[in-house]
Amino acid sequence: MPVETDHIVEETDAPEQRREELDVRQLGPPKPLSKTLERLTELEERILVQLNDRAPQNLYPKLDDRGYAYETVEADDAVVTVIWER
Repeated sequence: MPVETDHIVEETDAPEQRREELDVRQLGPPKPLSKTLERLTELEERILVQLNDRAPQNLYPKLDDRGYAYETVEADDAVVTVIWER
């Protein structure tokens, strides 16, 4: 089911940049984590918007270690984590 993320991203501190969405709601562990980290290596000057079925608790320390900023917002049909370079 599509999730409208524009208003969610606008509510975060993410800079105004192009965005890319990654829907990992149907993937079992550890694929959401590995897919997100893979995509971040290609992120240059973009925001990554991850759609998940739960808060990605194991992702947060890895984002901190790599110097990314992020915010997670619970929406009706997904947990949306907005990730950007600091």
